Amino acid sequence: MMLPRNVTGQAARGAAIAAALFAASLPLGVQAQTLRGSLKAQPTPLAATPAPAPAAPAPPAGPRPISESVAAIVNDEIISTYDLAQRMRLLIATSGVQPTEETLPQFQREALVSLVDERLQLQELRRVEKEQKISIVADDAEVKEELAGMAQQNNLKPDAFLGSLRSQGISPETLYQQIRAQMSWQRWIRGRYGSRLRIGEDQIKATQTRMTSAASKPQYQISEVLIDASRVGGMDAAKQGAQQLVTQMQQGAPFAAVARQFSAAPTAAAGGDAGWVSQGEMPPEVEAALEQLRPGQLSAPIPVKDGVYIVYLRDKRAGAGATLVNLKQAAVALPATATAGDIEAARVKLESLRLAVKGCDDLEPAAAKIPGIVAGDLGEAEIADLAPEFRTAAQTLNVGQFSAPIRTKVGLHVVAVCGKHASGSAQADHDQIENRLYGQQLSMISRRYMRDLRNSATIETR
Repeated sequence: MMLPRNVTGQAARGAAIAAALFAASLPLGVQAQTLRGSLKAQPTPLAATPAPAPAAPAPPAGPRPISESVAAIVNDEIISTYDLAQRMRLLIATSGVQPTEETLPQFQREALVSLVDERLQLQELRRVEKEQKISIVADDAEVKEELAGMAQQNNLKPDAFLGSLRSQGISPETLYQQIRAQMSWQRWIRGRYGSRLRIGEDQIKATQTRMTSAASKPQYQISEVLIDASRVGGMDAAKQGAQQLVTQMQQGAPFAAVARQFSAAPTAAAGGDAGWVSQGEMPPEVEAALEQLRPGQLSAPIPVKDGVYIVYLRDKRAGAGATLVNLKQAAVALPATATAGDIEAARVKLESLRLAVKGCDDLEPAAAKIPGIVAGDLGEAEIADLAPEFRTAAQTLNVGQFSAPIRTKVGLHVVAVCGKHASGSAQADHDQIENRLYGQQLSMISRRYMRDLRNSATIETR
C-alpha cells in the first residue's frame, strides 16, 4: 500500500527525531548525550529545544546508538530511527533549508519517503538480478567513484568532503546508501526502457513548430521544483511542503540545493534549471503564474494536476519579431516565355527529385544526377525579406519539408526549409529537443514504476 498521508503525524517519533536533529548543532559533549537520549524516550517539547548554533564540531567515531527503534517496515525490511535521523541530517546539510519547528516535519516526511523509495528500488533490483542473473546494483567501487565526482564539484577531495559531513553528525554510509540506490535505479530504468524508447521525428517537428509559433511571445528563463503529490502522500501534503520550501528559499535557502533534494522533475539533477521556456512547454497554471512574475522573483506554490510547482524566474525577454529560415532550392531554368510543355517537363523532373530525397543533405547530390536541375544553398534570411513566391512556403513548411514546384520569371523551383528559428533567441536544435523529450519520458516511466511498487508493497510506519 502507499505510504499513509499522516506519515509525519506520529508525535512521539517526530519529536524524538526533531530533538536529535537539534542536538547535531550542540557542543560535542552535549551532542552525543542528547542524540542517544532522544532515541530512548519521550523528549521535551520542541519549544524547549535549544536553537541551532552556526556550526557543529565533529562527533566522536563510534558504534550506532544501541537504543535505536523502528521507524518503518518496507516488505519486512526495517528502517530504523537512526537511519531516519541520519537521512534528515543529510537533507538539511545539502538543501540549505534550516531546521525549525515548522520545517522538521517536512524533513521527516521527505527523509522517510526517500528511504522507503530506496528500499523498494533495491528490493526490486535484487529481485531482477536473481531472476535474470544479471548485475544491476552499483558496487562499492562505483559508489566511491561517483562520490569522488561529487566532491570534485564542490572543489574538495573525497576525504575532505566526507569530513564535512561528519562534522554535521552524518555518517558516510548514509550518503553511500543514497548514491547506490540512485545510481542503480537510473541504470536499470535506462537499461530496460532507454534502448526501446524512441522519440519520433513527428514529436520533434511538432515541438519545433510550437516553439517557432511561440517565438513572438514572451519567453522565460526559469528554475523549477515539482513536488509529486503521489510521492509525498497527497495534494494537501504537497501544498504544505511547497509552502514551507518557498518560505525557506525566501529566507536564503539556495534554490538549486532545494531542487536537488526535493524536486521530482527531470531537472532536479541540474538544480532545477529548465532553461528558456515559451508558451506550451509548461502547465497552463505555471504559465499564468510566470506572466505575473518579474525577473528575480520566486512564485508561490502552484498546484497542477499531479503535484505542486515552485518556479523562480531568472530572466524574461520579449518575443522575437522576425523568423529566420535556412533554405535550399533545386531549380530548372525557364524563361518567362516558356511553353506549357516546357513547364510540365520541368515539373516532372522536380517532382521526381522530391521523391528521391529524404532531407536537406540529400538535395544537392540527388539534383546532380538529373540533367537540367541546378541545386544550391540560399543561406539564412528573414521570412519577411523573401520574394513573395517563396515567402508562403517558408512560413508554412516545417524543417525538413519541401515545397511543391514554384513558378517564377526565371524558372521552376522546389524550396527546402533546412532550419527555422526566431531572431534574437537561441532556439533548441534537433538534438537538444530530442534529448529533452527522451529525459521527460524516462522520468515519467520511472515515476509510474515507483507508483506501482508502492501500491503493491506492504509499508508500515511506527
